[in-house]
Amino acid sequence: MTPEALRTYLHDHIPLSRAMAVEVLEASANHVLLEAPLAPNINMHGTMFGGSSATLALLAAWSVMYLKLEAEGIASQLVIHRTTTEYLLPISGLAQASAHLDEAGWPSFLQTFQRRGRARLTVASELFYEGKPAGRLSGEFVAISEA
Repeated sequence: MTPEALRTYLHDHIPLSRAMAVEVLEASANHVLLEAPLAPNINMHGTMFGGSSATLALLAAWSVMYLKLEAEGIASQLVIHRTTTEYLLPISGLAQASAHLDEAGWPSFLQTFQRRGRARLTVASELFYEGKPAGRLSGEFVAISEA
């Protein structure tokens, strides 16, 4: 899926991503890079609202998992089960979120999914502001077979 196609998908299926003005810079089954401007996500302190930055990181993690499932031809519903977010720096401008899929956990995930029709995988995402780490998210996702 191209970055443009992922952006369209997110904006059409997760309207909050449109309201946040999320853009997709990179989109593959192993890495997703998103960004969002400050203006639609600003809080009363002139920095990015914590909920917006957490959502940006969550969208990156969800997207890389979604693209991996699509690349593997796995029809499933993908939902978030649990997240934790750590905020390291205030974000006063354009924020980026980067998520990489940990390939080490994929074989076990796939085996469980094929056996039970559902499986869990944790995906990490990192927030950046001006090239510096601004936050981290860890999300446990559940894929549920549509078959």
